[in-house]
Amino acid sequence: MKYNRLLALTLITSSLWLAACTHVTAQGGPGLPPDVYADSRNRLPLPVRDELDARHKQTYDAIIERTGSVEGLRSIEGIALHGSSGNIRFESPAGRRLIELAILVGARHNEQNFEWSLHVGAAIDEGLEMEIIDIVRLMQPPVGIGEKEAAIIALGREMNEQHRVSPETFARAHKALGTVSLVDLAVTLAYRSNQTNLVWVDQHMPLGYEVQAELPIEIIESPPDIFPQSRSRLRQKEGQRPPTPGRTLAPYGMGPGQIALTQTGGKYLDIMVGKPLRALARLVPARILNQQVMWTETEPEARRLGLSNAAIEVVRDNKPTTGLTEREAMVIQMGRELLSEHRVAPATYVKAVDMFGERDALDLATEIGENAREAGILTIFDQQLPEGVEPLLPM
Repeated sequence: MKYNRLLALTLITSSLWLAACTHVTAQGGPGLPPDVYADSRNRLPLPVRDELDARHKQTYDAIIERTGSVEGLRSIEGIALHGSSGNIRFESPAGRRLIELAILVGARHNEQNFEWSLHVGAAIDEGLEMEIIDIVRLMQPPVGIGEKEAAIIALGREMNEQHRVSPETFARAHKALGTVSLVDLAVTLAYRSNQTNLVWVDQHMPLGYEVQAELPIEIIESPPDIFPQSRSRLRQKEGQRPPTPGRTLAPYGMGPGQIALTQTGGKYLDIMVGKPLRALARLVPARILNQQVMWTETEPEARRLGLSNAAIEVVRDNKPTTGLTEREAMVIQMGRELLSEHRVAPATYVKAVDMFGERDALDLATEIGENAREAGILTIFDQQLPEGVEPLLPM
């Protein structure tokens, strides 16, 4: 199992949680915000097994088996059990129109032109009005539109820009969307806001591709470090899965399906990059996104794994990477460019590939995005630290 998933499931360590067998559904309480449930310590109660469908029951049972109690449900996996159990993009009760809106909100924040260019057409096909698309595209206030649409835009903007979702914004979204659709849309917002694999390889659209509503950002049409066939920094490979009609939007030979041919899902990162640097790759997004739970659960584990105190301080205090090892400095630089600048300098890419190899640098960049997605979900649902655990991240 991936290192970051283990951390997310345990949320500090099992010894920090008091195992509970009953579901407490009261909100608020000592040390908790008034809209946070005491049993889950986030804005949704712990899921009740008898209320889940068959697929979610299997997930619930697997979590309980791994952790020995309900403690593993106090995490993004527990939150996800309130959402759809199928393919969110195509099967969520939120509907394709609102899911595409959430994708656009995420792509706009990430300044991800490839993602935006493909999905703006899909959004229009699903009936999303150009007025709403322009509100997202031009970063305008979401006024004069439907309550659901306005709630999605506000939720995504607060998650991405303020790294905090206000109780009022969350309550508005929950009321407008309902629990299942809210969770599906929150997951979509967090995922699409952090498509770091596309950013890392500088994925471009095909030459001559006409976009129905272009992003107002500067785009170099053909940077010198991308290949003409793949339109990215990766050489095009054979063996890509054929596109699925009605589902696959990326032109064949480009995009996530092509990038995946170089990826291994982090299979070799423990060996080639090392566990301490993988912990660092989790601390960086936790700091950038001000995610207290993620930082506080990760810092002690990072120290146990041998990550230097200097590296932790540089990230925690937003300092320059001067004085760190080259590999520590590179992980921090990768995270900062991916998540704060939404673009990776050619020199950074070349140096990282020289240091880690093309495959593992890509996997590491992707994992940074996965950690940022977790941070976004924890932020939307205001996941709190376990009772009695002191926060380690200065906010």
